[in-house]
Amino acid sequence: MPLKPWSTNSAYARTVTNEMLAPFLPSSLPTSQVELTLSCRNLINTDILSKSDPYCLVCMKEPWQDQYYEIARTETIDDTLNPQWIKKVLVNYNFETIQKIRFEVLEKDVQNDDFLGFFETTLSDLVSFSGRQFIGKLNLPTHPNKDCGDIIIVTEEVMSCRQIAEMHFEARDLPKQMPVFRNDPFLAISRSNEDGSYSVVARTESCRSTSNPTWKPITIRLQTLCNGDFDRAIRIDCFDNRINGSHKIIGTCYTSLRNLNNPNEPPMNLINEEKQKITPELAAAGTMKITKCSITEETTFLDYIRSGTQMHFAVAIDFTASNGRHSNPNSLHYLNPDHLNNYEVAICGVGEIIQHYDSSQLFPAFGFGAKLPPNGKLSHLFPLNGNPSYPFCDGVEEILKQYRIRLKNVELFGPTNFAPVINTTVTIARQFQNGRHYFVLLIITDGVISDMKFTKRAIIEASSLPISIIIVGVGDAVFDAMDELDSDDVRLTVKGRYAERDIVQFVPLNKFLAKNGESIKSQADLAKEVLAEIPEQITSYMKSRGFKPKTVEKPADEKLPNDASVIQPTAPMLNP
Repeated sequence: MPLKPWSTNSAYARTVTNEMLAPFLPSSLPTSQVELTLSCRNLINTDILSKSDPYCLVCMKEPWQDQYYEIARTETIDDTLNPQWIKKVLVNYNFETIQKIRFEVLEKDVQNDDFLGFFETTLSDLVSFSGRQFIGKLNLPTHPNKDCGDIIIVTEEVMSCRQIAEMHFEARDLPKQMPVFRNDPFLAISRSNEDGSYSVVARTESCRSTSNPTWKPITIRLQTLCNGDFDRAIRIDCFDNRINGSHKIIGTCYTSLRNLNNPNEPPMNLINEEKQKITPELAAAGTMKITKCSITEETTFLDYIRSGTQMHFAVAIDFTASNGRHSNPNSLHYLNPDHLNNYEVAICGVGEIIQHYDSSQLFPAFGFGAKLPPNGKLSHLFPLNGNPSYPFCDGVEEILKQYRIRLKNVELFGPTNFAPVINTTVTIARQFQNGRHYFVLLIITDGVISDMKFTKRAIIEASSLPISIIIVGVGDAVFDAMDELDSDDVRLTVKGRYAERDIVQFVPLNKFLAKNGESIKSQADLAKEVLAEIPEQITSYMKSRGFKPKTVEKPADEKLPNDASVIQPTAPMLNP
């Protein structure tokens, strides 16, 4: 029996635009949801005649927030120093942000609860931990050297985040919406929200010129479709596609995943809700039926991360003359003692996220487009730390330090060539194609690419390897050409050779810069934009190569390259 709608938006029922129908952007939904199971051992005892009665508060904060906010608390367990709480803590996990999490263990008291200890970490550290039990030492601010016991955290991905529904729909006897032309129908599927509204989460393609369409199957995560709730209301709207984007409603029905997954479910009547208000007898708009619904469990990004797949961060910085000298306050490289410049915002925004997924904490960092001391030779690729045989920086702070040093001893010049650093990353990644490693290259630039043809070739070569490329444009230059590299709609091609997959994400930094000069929120927003696609890019690559998490095992002697023979590409790559 069809479910009754929670609410009906009459404006939505008449027409809908392409913008309204766009599925959730990757950044609109969490990467996944995880469930935390908490316990403690060897807590301090604050009771005199008995043992403590502990409970745990779970608090979180975003990087730009000053204070933690409570997201959950466990039940209280009486008379124990080794509590094992039954209540689970459900948390939205977002790969593209630093989610700081704090566990506070307290003793339940009649008047004021006593503080037994706290532990702080990040959600990324919890989800990337390869063991079953993550153990943290509890601390007391008033007694920093006191042994306050341990908190034990077990992190598991919520099943609905791992489940995928594949649905096949067909409709019959759809009424024509125009007297001359036949319908070009498509479906828009919406999930119900807690406030009674609906949000579009998926749509089919349009079937051309028919009143009896059979659509190609669509796939969607259960978390996205209904948050794993089989009884949650789902609305299905059938539209007649219009070239101008203002699509005409044909009819609507309401259902749930439980009904959709029932092979004996009869066809659902489509109703034009606007006509129903005026002339009920004319509201019938054909029928809609799901011919097949299969729910399967997929391998997720967290499966690979928890099995030991490492993400490696590399950065390349534009040192061309168009940036302006670092001593000039108008320069994009200006070293301001009070806040980060544009390049530093980009480095921190991306690097501080990925570093949580790389146990080595060693990041190759390069510059390009400058003349180097002592002979003033132009270089299209040079290590920030000045060591060609070991161009690694120990963490993001070391990258910033070496960047600032380099600004003071090189001559900004040009041109803006991307191919050398992409080819360098290709050289490294080609040697690590066992599913154990994935490379994220950040290129920060202020201008138009000078070697576009060679850059396209390099990206196409990289598209078959475990590589993603993030390009951040700083300043006010026109970056229209970058959209061609960020091939979301059309695959990148050069002379008939196509990229195997889309691996490039481009964003202009100006879109995220805070007007008050604060960089913390800016770099967090930037990271959300450019990193949202990375989990899907990693899983799609792994699946295309047949890598399964349980087969991703680290050889005993495997380590990242750290010598010039591996880091440095061949001469033609350096000088395209």
